[in-house]
Amino acid sequence: MFYIQRITHHFRKRRWAKIRQAPFSEAWREIIARRIPAYSRLDTAGQKRLEDWTQIFLAEKEFTGCDGLEMTDEIRVTIAAAACMLLVGFEDNQARCYPSLTSIFVYPQQYERTTMRHFEGGLAIESDSTILGESWHRGPIVLSWCNVEMGLANDADGHNVVFHEFAHQLDDESGRTDGAPVLGDRRQYGPWARVLGTEYQKLVDAAMRHRKSSLDKYGATNPAEFFAVVTEEFFEQPHQLLRLHPDLYEQFKAFYKQDPAQQPK
Repeated sequence: MFYIQRITHHFRKRRWAKIRQAPFSEAWREIIARRIPAYSRLDTAGQKRLEDWTQIFLAEKEFTGCDGLEMTDEIRVTIAAAACMLLVGFEDNQARCYPSLTSIFVYPQQYERTTMRHFEGGLAIESDSTILGESWHRGPIVLSWCNVEMGLANDADGHNVVFHEFAHQLDDESGRTDGAPVLGDRRQYGPWARVLGTEYQKLVDAAMRHRKSSLDKYGATNPAEFFAVVTEEFFEQPHQLLRLHPDLYEQFKAFYKQDPAQQPK
């Protein structure tokens, strides 16, 4: 099995190298600079890695418009670059560019769906929900374009539907969407479980007692949602996360191999 993985990785790197040989489109770069505020805060190497991952993403994933939405480069590049912000800290041998994901479906607006929310203790509640985005096991991802735009327009409010749904995809790479993604070192799993378990329980307690929390209480739904919610805050409100939840920040810094609190504002 290990031999097969090495062969797969070898061919993947060759394919990616070929994709990167094509000059990066200036039109795409303009879209990224205009739509992704964090792009300007990256150093030159970070911007190059974001462009590389975006180029690979666009070559490997298929976008489909729903409810009459016409797919354009504006939509495709914006979503791809936002998704690849999560990968900027990774080198080729540390990430696989969402390997199980092949399709992204984009609605023009939020859409309605009957959903089942599962809570700790076995409680499940069925309700009609307004959906901003969804991430399914091994893909696809579904997004509301208007909410993608809103999330990127204000990149300091802690809410970004692209970051949230693609965090679920990273989580899912372990084989289960449970808030425990594939970590780079076995020694990371103990501290990860301890810190995230403690912080998750604090958020659950705050939600149950109607107490204030700097973290979105949607993260108290389950550990998978907690991971996605903290990912949003890590990239959008890093200084607040570092100040109020320093141990949590350090775990996400180690996982994403990025330190957004140190980037210029």
